[in-house]
Amino acid sequence: MTAVAALAAATVLAAATTASAHVIVDPSSVPKNATDRTFAFRVPNEDDTKSTVKVEIDFPTDHPVPSALVAPVPGWTDKITTTKLTTPIHTDDGDVTDVVSQVIWSGGQIAPGHYQDFTVELGALPEGTDQVVFKALQTYSDGNVVRWIEEPQAGQPEPKNPAPVLHLTAAAADGDSAGAATPAPTGGATAAPTTTATATAAAAAKADASDSTARGLGIAGIVVGVLGVLAAAAGVLLGRRGRTGTSA
Repeated sequence: MTAVAALAAATVLAAATTASAHVIVDPSSVPKNATDRTFAFRVPNEDDTKSTVKVEIDFPTDHPVPSALVAPVPGWTDKITTTKLTTPIHTDDGDVTDVVSQVIWSGGQIAPGHYQDFTVELGALPEGTDQVVFKALQTYSDGNVVRWIEEPQAGQPEPKNPAPVLHLTAAAADGDSAGAATPAPTGGATAAPTTTATATAAAAAKADASDSTARGLGIAGIVVGVLGVLAAAAGVLLGRRGRTGTSA
């Protein structure tokens, strides 16, 4: 039974590892109005003997990303391809007509059992959609190409080669669109400071009460100790007087 259980556990673990070992975008979700966010395309090497030598990320053209910057990756060379839009994207900084359509990293290696993060910064996110689907091509040192291009469908099992998907959630409150992807407080912008102040005051009051209790117990202990010493001394004196009267 032990051997069967171990085999079953190993099978489940292997299945889970295989299912999760695909190209993803991290974080996988942000508010729709998020700006200037950094994302990493995480590429794991699934081959036991071959290295990954090229990674291609194709940006969507149906919901283009207005602007993108690519961070250098040590040991790798990046090539950025842009495309001109038929309909410009209107932004606060003006109309955008050229967008990144593809980034290719090559020249480096991802060894078996390792992964590599390829980082980009997106200045803004596309409008009119709840997700951004990227397509990734992973080339191994033997020339084999794995195409991570299948778009996951809601309510359906995950496809064999799922594409990296960035989910766009409800827009964040004003002032929360930049920075870390932290959910806005339910009570609005002032809820967090008020709650924090209340919690701090409560903690301070609790600490003061604890200190007062500790001091009271300490004083009581000292009083009990003194009374104990006095009682012991009285006992000794009474004992001596008793022995003296008996001797007389």
